[in-house]
Amino acid sequence: MSRIDVLRIDRSEKKNIQDVVTEEIPLTVYLNGKELLTLLCSPDSLKELSTGFLYSSGLIKSKNDIKNITIDNQKWTSHIKLNTKGAAPQPIFKRIASNIKISSEKILTLMDSFQKMSVTFRGTGGVHSAALSNGNDILIFKEDIGRHNALDKVIGEALMKGLKMEDLIVLSSGRISSEIISKVQKIKSPFLISRSAPTDQAIKKAGELNLTLIGFARGKRMNVYTANERIV
Repeated sequence: MSRIDVLRIDRSEKKNIQDVVTEEIPLTVYLNGKELLTLLCSPDSLKELSTGFLYSSGLIKSKNDIKNITIDNQKWTSHIKLNTKGAAPQPIFKRIASNIKISSEKILTLMDSFQKMSVTFRGTGGVHSAALSNGNDILIFKEDIGRHNALDKVIGEALMKGLKMEDLIVLSSGRISSEIISKVQKIKSPFLISRSAPTDQAIKKAGELNLTLIGFARGKRMNVYTANERIV
């Protein structure tokens, strides 16, 4: 977060104040010496972001595919060397098989805890959050200006820690698109829960995958769109 001078207008009152805004940096990712892409992101957890992006994009199968990652915080670059040429092609469609169940009360309690962890959002209103939970506790929490980046940071840290993500629940603050569903499909999590709305294509894809998709999970209510048999 950084501070800037702004003119605040509230009804007829004008006042010069200092406000807090979120930071944005262009992280250029190099894979085996070749430029891959530039991610516009928040300037933290960049190794986790790099790892999670490679995994959710299907470029690696596990953390063991990565030889090393070097982050340059001056030039904002991520240099990644792989032990292999990359991941083998993965099946496009595979239904999620999981017997994990959770109560609606526990979901709302988790989302309340999730919301309270978002320090940067409360300060700036300019970031998205993502997390992984075992159903009782939030194990990993990340924030970023991009909802995709926040999820990739969570996935990256989970890979680095060797967590079994198919047993965990994904929490998100942002709108759920079909692209977000694809990232969750990669980690085989049976639950994706968001404070925001899903798109029609996200709902369709979640149904095909047997993924329990929940939106508008806030306060004392939620919408369960698919695979509602996992909610007890």
